[in-house]
Amino acid sequence: MTTPALHQIKTEFDSVQPFLLAVGDEKRQAIIIALLHDTSGHGLRVGDLTATTRLSRPAVSHHLKLLKEAGIVAIRAEGTKNYYVLANIQPALQNLRSLADDMLTFLSTKENAQ
Repeated sequence: MTTPALHQIKTEFDSVQPFLLAVGDEKRQAIIIALLHDTSGHGLRVGDLTATTRLSRPAVSHHLKLLKEAGIVAIRAEGTKNYYVLANIQPALQNLRSLADDMLTFLSTKENAQ
């Protein structure tokens, strides 16, 4: 592959960086797993997440803020109560898949050239 292919990989890394940084933390992964386990469809409150993850309330709030900024978590307000749900992360996952595919293609091409 040529320099344009490497440039494409760099561009793809740049586009998925916020997502990767957000999901790279074990505590945030625990929150994501808890949200995936939510079968109610209503979302989870901070108190629910503190019980599930065994993190402090301030820690859960901090991690939720970072997940929200990365577009992974959304808030659904119901009166004075906030419920946290997974946002539509399919575009980010598609970008991640494209990055992985392009890297595999690049590595395959590089191995075949040797």
